[in-house]
Amino acid sequence: MRYAQVQQGWFLARPNRFIALVELDGKQVVCHVKNTGRCQELLQPGAEVILAEAQRPDRKTAYDLIAVYKEQLLINIDSQAPNQVAEEYLKRLFPGLTSVRREYRVGDSRLDLYAEVGERQVYIEVKGCTLEKAGIAMFPDAPTARGVKHLHTLIKLAAEGKEAWMLFVIQMDGPRCFQPNDNIDPAFGQALRKAAAAGVHIHAVDCCVEKGGLFCQNPISVLLP
Repeated sequence: MRYAQVQQGWFLARPNRFIALVELDGKQVVCHVKNTGRCQELLQPGAEVILAEAQRPDRKTAYDLIAVYKEQLLINIDSQAPNQVAEEYLKRLFPGLTSVRREYRVGDSRLDLYAEVGERQVYIEVKGCTLEKAGIAMFPDAPTARGVKHLHTLIKLAAEGKEAWMLFVIQMDGPRCFQPNDNIDPAFGQALRKAAAAGVHIHAVDCCVEKGGLFCQNPISVLLP
């Protein structure tokens, strides 16, 4: 996926989870943060950030904060991007893909994607990952009851003999592996292990991150210690 127009700025502060103050061309501007997670290890004063110009002229904020540099590593933090790049990635993950549907309802849950590959019916939940420590990508960066609920939905589908996938889109290049962030949300880690044991496919893929785009790249190992 690509963004229409981007600019570089410097992060100043995040008054609340929805907005950030950024220095752009020597002026302070208010930007929409396209991620309600904490991102505390990334959004530090003075960090170099990438802004995408809003496509609607009537918006209160003229820019979206979509990516941030962690030293030399550019990390995309746009929480809407993983679903879009995951849909593009399905063509590689499932050769012979015939159709894809978004926001697919299963009981009282909505899964991000439903795919058909010939006669195969595949149910997919997508999670974007922006947290990295010592070369290990981790999810989540804050407790997620919604994420646990989605895992239980996938477990139920697998128990019914259906093909269920949890797809982690690592919004950066280079982590050597992925694992759940048990220190932040042990319930999610337990549910992920239960899902793997139940036959849910747990898949993680890293991304090529550019200032103006995000693209799925290579699968990485999933560790469930």
